[in-house]
Amino acid sequence: MSWTTPRSLKAQLSRLWERGVLSRSMVTADATCPLRLALKGPGSADLTDRFDAVRAWAAEFATVQHVRIEWREVRYRVQGAQRMPAQAWVDTLDAALALLGKRRDGERLSQVVALTRAECPALLPWLARRPLQAIELAHEWSRLVAVVRWLAEHPRPGVYPRQVDVAGVHSKFIEVHRAVLSELLDLALPPDAIAEGRGGVTHFAARYGLRDKPVRVRFRLLDGSTQSIPGVTCPDITLDAESFARMQCEVSRVFITENETNFLAFPQATDALVVFGAGYGWDALARAQWLERCAIHYWGDIDTHGFAILDQLRSHFPHVASFLMDRETLLAHAVHWGEESTPVRHDLPRLQPQERALYDDLRANRIRPNLRLEQERIGYRWVTARLREIG
Repeated sequence: MSWTTPRSLKAQLSRLWERGVLSRSMVTADATCPLRLALKGPGSADLTDRFDAVRAWAAEFATVQHVRIEWREVRYRVQGAQRMPAQAWVDTLDAALALLGKRRDGERLSQVVALTRAECPALLPWLARRPLQAIELAHEWSRLVAVVRWLAEHPRPGVYPRQVDVAGVHSKFIEVHRAVLSELLDLALPPDAIAEGRGGVTHFAARYGLRDKPVRVRFRLLDGSTQSIPGVTCPDITLDAESFARMQCEVSRVFITENETNFLAFPQATDALVVFGAGYGWDALARAQWLERCAIHYWGDIDTHGFAILDQLRSHFPHVASFLMDRETLLAHAVHWGEESTPVRHDLPRLQPQERALYDDLRANRIRPNLRLEQERIGYRWVTARLREIG
């Protein structure tokens, strides 16, 4: 039967709750109640053919709670006068919350709205857009508002999140809630306190003028005659990106590898260093202008992502040469071939002709589907021989 039941009335109301219609009205004060719910009942033929079922259906509504049922009297020749549900109404928001079992959620949202009106009204539009998320955050809301107010009073403070001086707030709190804080701060802060070009959670600190953890560059000197630390030959060094950019390093060749084992085992080479790569992130190296005078060799996996990373690196340093990312190396190590799970398919405009030809074969699966050769599977003697070739 397609007749409305008390359970389906509750389902209608539940859908309005999930869409935020009911909870939003607690923020905007727009009246949603009295609210008429759809009620479909039996027709006259049903009363004749299924009288007992119709009477049982009507009896269900006689005891329904939190919903006001309007009744109508219908007279039939055989059955006589019958009292049938005609309309269903939820008269108040409190009745709706009671029917849904959401009174506690309603109390939480009311508290959040009251706090926001008193301390930071600029955030009310966010509550209207995301009332259900506000309920989930109710136990954290006072601290979120406190962080927003602190940054409004100290725009672009240039301190680490650990130094945001708000009672009960620690750096982990800000880190965990970066996504919602971004939305709140965009509403509450003046435009000159927001770096518009820095979007997304990963750029949270830069967007609002906080200090972020320094990006680090790890490298090894490959020439034993190059002294950087007295008494230490070919040290493994990690510097923050700014220090790396200012470093006075008299080398003419730089190798970049994505694999830590290859980084640690990279053979010694004259007037050179090797950098432990950064995948798709090259901003740290891009700050080091002294790299522009060095020959740079990038060693990545022979797969579509390896060539995509090479292409991106060339957006910062166009003169980068690929290292051991050629067809000869790939075919010589067929016994070590693996499979790439999510290949890249788009064009890579910065590849050189031989690189592009191999990349096209990989993305088109002309050699083998989803083929990859991980860099650490290339024979060590093959590595040293190629180093000798390039001098």
